[in-house]
Amino acid sequence: MKIGVIGSMQFTEKMLQTCNELQDFGHEGFVTDLHKAMIGKSEDEIEKIKIYQKNNKDAIREFWKAMQGADAVLVLNLDKNGIKNYIGGNTFLEIGFAHVLNQKIFLLNPVPEIPYYKSEITAMNPIILNGDLSKIV
Repeated sequence: MKIGVIGSMQFTEKMLQTCNELQDFGHEGFVTDLHKAMIGKSEDEIEKIKIYQKNNKDAIREFWKAMQGADAVLVLNLDKNGIKNYIGGNTFLEIGFAHVLNQKIFLLNPVPEIPYYKSEITAMNPIILNGDLSKIV
């Protein structure tokens, strides 16, 4: 299965590690090509790069293009800024893209308790992995 690995770009290195782990289960994982600028950077630097890429590199559409032909997305909803299983605005958009493209949506962890869009995420019927990549089928 071809799977786009998505989540906060603060977790870029974990996303790349997850792509490698997916190979062990016979899947092809990918991330946005814009990830390269994030490697080895601090959280503050990554935040500046994200804003630059969204404003100057059309980052949102770039991942939309990359998602074409994929079978699924895997959301790395890790804890961030004191929010358990964090899903940010851009990742929420990408989950919506996957839903519209009839792709499977896998969440590494349960749906976060974030007001305003918990019900929307739940309505897209994500498959909760509870940290176990072997459940991807």
